[in-house]
Amino acid sequence: GVAIALIASVIAGLPATSKRTYGYLRVEVLAALVNGIVLGVIAVVIVVEAIRRFGSEVEIATTPMIVAAVLGGLANLVSLLILQAGQKESLNVRGAYLEVLGDLLGSIAVVVAGVIIIFTGYTWVDQAASIVIAVIILPRAYSLLRDVVNVLLESTPKGLDIEVVREHMLSVPGVTEVHDMHAWTITSGVPAFSAHVTVSDEMWGEHEYHAILDELKACLRVHFDTDHTTLQIEPIGHRKPGPHRHA
Repeated sequence: GVAIALIASVIAGLPATSKRTYGYLRVEVLAALVNGIVLGVIAVVIVVEAIRRFGSEVEIATTPMIVAAVLGGLANLVSLLILQAGQKESLNVRGAYLEVLGDLLGSIAVVVAGVIIIFTGYTWVDQAASIVIAVIILPRAYSLLRDVVNVLLESTPKGLDIEVVREHMLSVPGVTEVHDMHAWTITSGVPAFSAHVTVSDEMWGEHEYHAILDELKACLRVHFDTDHTTLQIEPIGHRKPGPHRHA
């Protein structure tokens, strides 16, 4: 998971080309998709394997198991602390973070189960701990995959109300209508927005639409943290009636 995230980060930093005008930014989203799927599959496999082993008497070498879990847990804890800040800003880092978190929880569960087995002999605790880990991981894997799919489907960025954006834009003097609005996310932290903006005949005739364009872009940047904007300024009467699938 961490290796996939690191490779994706390097590729995402490559410059844009004439064929890939956004560059390779979406590679990070694809990496998060892979990590999310891997997490989900691992959680399901853990549950299936734990259920299969219930009721079977298996001899467990508890001491080596605990030592290995402690060493692995310490390494995972260091990785988790490194990824902690970035996972809130990047789907790619979040995918790696969740995979490391799953490994850390696994190490903790192994230590706890090992200690209980030493003192009680209840080997079923190992299977029960595995199921608990899977139950913790699955909702987080689902949440990651949901956010990734929203980006790939170019859904409106989380927390952005398209009607509130329209109201802000209509408050700019000279703007009479805002239509064909689109808001999407290129990759984590890079929202984009486009719209057609109709201005009054007075503003159009006096060529004041340049100032309107500057004010609209400033509004979107300041109030909605969106720098990547494409706005088409139109005079009244330019819009043709007919069915459309835009906001």
